[in-house]
Amino acid sequence: MKAIPRKAGTKAAFTIIELLTVMSIIVILVGLIVPSLNMVRRYAKRVKQKAQFHTIDVSIELFYNEWDGYPPSSQFDKANLPYCGAMKLAEAMLGLDLQGFDPESLFRRDGRTGDNAPRIYEPFDSPDPSLRDLSDRRKYLPIANTNFYRLNQIYNQPRYQGRFGSATDFVGEEIVLYDEYSRAGTIEGKRVGMPILYYMADPSLGGHDVSNANNLQNIYKYKDNDDLVLLGLPWDMAAHSHPMASDKGATLHMDASGSPIPARTEIFYEKTINKNVTVPTPYRSDSYILLSAGFDGEYGTKDDIFNFGM
Repeated sequence: MKAIPRKAGTKAAFTIIELLTVMSIIVILVGLIVPSLNMVRRYAKRVKQKAQFHTIDVSIELFYNEWDGYPPSSQFDKANLPYCGAMKLAEAMLGLDLQGFDPESLFRRDGRTGDNAPRIYEPFDSPDPSLRDLSDRRKYLPIANTNFYRLNQIYNQPRYQGRFGSATDFVGEEIVLYDEYSRAGTIEGKRVGMPILYYMADPSLGGHDVSNANNLQNIYKYKDNDDLVLLGLPWDMAAHSHPMASDKGATLHMDASGSPIPARTEIFYEKTINKNVTVPTPYRSDSYILLSAGFDGEYGTKDDIFNFGM
């Protein structure tokens, strides 16, 4: 049988069916490859975040050896001002003026040793040269590569001012360490992550009540960082709360369909329970817990990262 001869002057070309077939194959391949690349990217970020936690762990242990105890993480300072665990961790690592931790510190957010005492850290707005004479007693920890910023560089929208009815706004010059993700926003052209939450254990207690976050016998207290968690999502002007925030009038977290999800402080206890023991006990029940909000930037979701487990 003879081949049908091509007509003179015609050019070889793909048919529309062939083009659609090739395009369909490309779309399928892209659909298979892109999720894999995203998974690799997220895994790499997780590994990087775990490495950051390791650096902080080393520094905290050096702090412990130097002063025979871990940094506190209580909700308030000795002046009864909001000064949560994340802020106290940053002070222990860097000092309030980023010149190292001062051993005379009482972990007050105003940097004083008493109500009428002078500051032991240099103020950000008007540095006092005389305070630099005290720098020889400061303690520097090997945490130079750890990320940090001031709270008011991220939580700077008007809705945060006076959020807790205090004469001194909760969001100010306080330093916090932030995680390796870039969900929180941009500061001076640099993408930054969410604050790393810090909780110190009270080994004298023995509770880990996943049904009652306010049980006074709980080794860890969710309230240590609740005021910070209540600030919500910096990029969300609707002021939705994090899933594990307490209920203080904040807008509820919303799921993918836009339906409200009640905030539950018990999430913190559900996520930190040690599943390797039968008695309800948290991981690291004799030391401390670090928490990153993970890829989605929300505390209390499935991609949270702790300084325990994988």
